[in-house]
Amino acid sequence: MERFQKKREYTTSVAMKMEFNKFIYTLMIKENHLDTFGHVNNAAYLTLYEEARWDFITKNGYGLDVIQREQKGPVVLDVNLRFKRELKNRQLISIHSQSQDMSSKIMKMKQVMINPEGEVASEALFTFGFMDMKLRKLVEMPQDWLNAVT
Repeated sequence: MERFQKKREYTTSVAMKMEFNKFIYTLMIKENHLDTFGHVNNAAYLTLYEEARWDFITKNGYGLDVIQREQKGPVVLDVNLRFKRELKNRQLISIHSQSQDMSSKIMKMKQVMINPEGEVASEALFTFGFMDMKLRKLVEMPQDWLNAVT
């Protein structure tokens, strides 16, 4: 099963006019994602969204090795997470990720979980800053990072 696809979507940003790709990550819901009600635990959604982000940024050349070497990378500043439909054990889902808006130091990314019926099960809007770990402050996003997420 192909776990990574890159689709061209056209979205514009107020801060920076550019095209943003949509990244699609597929996975199967497993028992460790579930709560006592038999559907995905609320905290597991954040883990699954993060797994999808790591997948496409790594495949696009800005993975953990680069972040550790450069000592610069994304930090979550805010997340708005909505639960729309339950996800259950052994369902094959897809997570669609797309940058929405950017300035030189801040970006927004929308991520959506799609159930096997093609319905939105969850959606999240993340706000990221780009942090220099040595300076302990937000810095301008480098071109390599922009290439990985846009």
